[in-house]
Amino acid sequence: MTNKEKQFNAIIAENGDKILRICQYYNSNSDDQKDMYQEVLVNIWKSLETYRGDAAISTWIYRIAVNTSLSYTGKAYRKMKLIVNSDTQNLSSLIEDDSLEDKLQVEKQLSQLQIELNQLSVIDKSLISLMLEGLSMREIADVIGITEPNVKVKIHRIKEHLKNQFNTQNND
Repeated sequence: MTNKEKQFNAIIAENGDKILRICQYYNSNSDDQKDMYQEVLVNIWKSLETYRGDAAISTWIYRIAVNTSLSYTGKAYRKMKLIVNSDTQNLSSLIEDDSLEDKLQVEKQLSQLQIELNQLSVIDKSLISLMLEGLSMREIADVIGITEPNVKVKIHRIKEHLKNQFNTQNND
């Protein structure tokens, strides 16, 4: 086994679940998720020799996964759905509400969140998907290619928008 193969296998062993979650965020069809996952792996393999180490390997992997996911969706990227489920590790960072203990309320909020997230722009969907993965603001900035303060502002605005939408729904 060559050094490149060993490095690739180590990267996939450490980051395979992250890559799969990114693919799941951008596509609800399991066959398309698998195809997208394979496409990400191909792109990692092709780019492995050009990795300079300027950013953490995980940041580099996220960038490839997000860019591949966006490319994979092609012309339909504006209609792209961000798929969120209840086991997403950082979901509570979007909705902070003590009433989340009640399962029915959680399901209702999750459904509403899904609707609201899918009305976001492509860049906002990308920002939220990376935030849900637990990346720091710095890491998100590196992946997306914008400044860290810009990431903070955009995520703050997204959260405020979501809170306003939820408050509106709860008052109706």
